[in-house]
Amino acid sequence: MTNKEKIGILVMSYGTPESLDQIEAYYTHIRRGHPPTPEQLRELTERYEAIVGGVFPLRENTNKQVQALEARLNEKYPQIAFSCYQGLKHAPPFIEDGVEQMVRDGIKEAVGVVLAPHYSVMSVGGYMKRAKEKADELGLERIRFVKSYHLHPKLIEALSLRVEECMARFGNVGREQVRVIFTAHSLPEKILEMGDPYVDQLMETSKTVAERTGITNWQFGWQSAGRTKEPWLGPDILDILRNIKKEEAVEHVIVCPVGFVSDHLEVLYDIDIEAQQTARGLGIHLERTRSLNTDPLYMEALSEVIYEQWAAK
Repeated sequence: MTNKEKIGILVMSYGTPESLDQIEAYYTHIRRGHPPTPEQLRELTERYEAIVGGVFPLRENTNKQVQALEARLNEKYPQIAFSCYQGLKHAPPFIEDGVEQMVRDGIKEAVGVVLAPHYSVMSVGGYMKRAKEKADELGLERIRFVKSYHLHPKLIEALSLRVEECMARFGNVGREQVRVIFTAHSLPEKILEMGDPYVDQLMETSKTVAERTGITNWQFGWQSAGRTKEPWLGPDILDILRNIKKEEAVEHVIVCPVGFVSDHLEVLYDIDIEAQQTARGLGIHLERTRSLNTDPLYMEALSEVIYEQWAAK
C-alpha cells in the first residue's frame, strides 16, 4: 500500500485572547506594539465580559472549525492525508507559528485559507503575505492560497437557509415588511482608491443571497469600524437602524453578518448587544442570522475550494 500524499492546510483567522488576562497583550499586538490606554483596555475587557460565557467560547469556535475542516477534508478526499494548522493574526499560534509547525512536521505542500470569504489586500492579503514570507524563509516547497470564496454555492446556500430561518421568527409579518441588512467588518475608506475587491465581493454575496431567498427589501451596512483618524467605510449599522426607523418607520429587521463566519466579539457584542440595544430603544424587532461556525455546508465549501487550489497545476 502506497503512502498517502501529505498536504498541510494553514487555516488563518484574526485571533482572540484565550482568557481575560490575555486581553492586554492581544490589544497591544493589534496596536502594533503600542499598549492600550487604561480606558481602552477597560472598555474592551467590559465587552468580553458582557458576552455570556466570557472569552473562552470565542477561541473554541475557531478550534472547532479547524478540527471540523480537517475531518471533512479527509473524509471527502481519502486519497490524501490532510493536516490542518492554525495561524492567527493577533494571537498565538501566530501565522508564522503555523507555517513553522508544518515545516517541522515534514510538510512539503500546503494550502492557505482564511476564515473570511471576501478578499481585501488589508485583510486576507495581509494574512497571505505573512504566510508566504515565512514559507519562503523556511524553504516550504509549495504553498498556494485560496483568495476568496464569496460566491461558492454551498456558502450561499448556508447563508440563505439562515435568512429564511430568521424570517420565520417574524410570524405573520409580511416578508416585504422585514428589512434585511447584510453587514461586514468596516475597513478604511482608502481601499476604494486601491481598486480593492472587498466591497464588490460583499455586495455580490448579499445580492446573490437576496435573489436566492426572493428578498427585495434589503441593504448593506458596516460594523465594528476601528477608531482611527482616517475615515472608515459606512454607513454604520447603528446609524442605519436610526435612519430607517426615523425616515421609513421600519419596525422589523434581520441582520445577516455575511462578512463573519463564526461567533466572535463583532457578532456577539457588536450585533447581539450593541445593535440589539439600539433596536429595542427604537422599537425595532431585530433578529440576527446564526453564524456559520462548523455548519456542514460551510465545511463543504471550504474543503472544496481548498482541494481545487491544491489540485490546480
